Amino acid sequence: MYNKINYKEFLVEATEWRLISLLFECPKDDWKKKVKMLAKEVLDPDLKDAAKFACKEATEGLYHSILGPGGPAPAREISYSGGWTQPGYLMSELDSYYQAFSYQPVTKETLDHISVETGFISYLRLKEAYALECGAIEQVEITSQSAKTFINEHLTVIAQPLAEIMENLEVSYLEYAAKALFKRVGTTKNKPLPIYQTSFQENDSCEFSCSVETEE
Repeated sequence: MYNKINYKEFLVEATEWRLISLLFECPKDDWKKKVKMLAKEVLDPDLKDAAKFACKEATEGLYHSILGPGGPAPAREISYSGGWTQPGYLMSELDSYYQAFSYQPVTKETLDHISVETGFISYLRLKEAYALECGAIEQVEITSQSAKTFINEHLTVIAQPLAEIMENLEVSYLEYAAKALFKRVGTTKNKPLPIYQTSFQENDSCEFSCSVETEE
């Protein structure tokens, strides 16, 4: 049975996933300010270390040299699919997920970019917290199951190889960020579960308006 402890856990997880998402975004504008603010709210020591090093190391040039096109650590899921996944099919599947939960990240990155996918999990954790606050337990369970499915079918593809690559690069903030991601995702890829086409019905008594901003 869900309770106030679960509500707080959802919020903490949402913040930690959002920080992971932010760390894999291009460090421009007020990026470091946002990293510092989120780092104060997380409990994971790896994420705290990632944020600390990010404020010292991160630059746009460094980011693009590692995660950009031709870099040693591709930031897109399709790059780790081994050629078995058609790009059009992947984008269509991701778009279905995002539309089902009204996830509209403000970013120029592709739908399969690591910052967009991890930002989606952060968004779903906020959805869970809100649904719990509204007493919509069925919606909590639907959103939770969808998050598990998404992680198993998408983030497991990229988390381990990305973490292994980052271990060999001398960029501490990305190494810790990748480590934090892999710790949450692991390598197990379970049998696909249904993609829910809607998360909150139109006649729900509570309105939900939450967007996760992700600048490039």
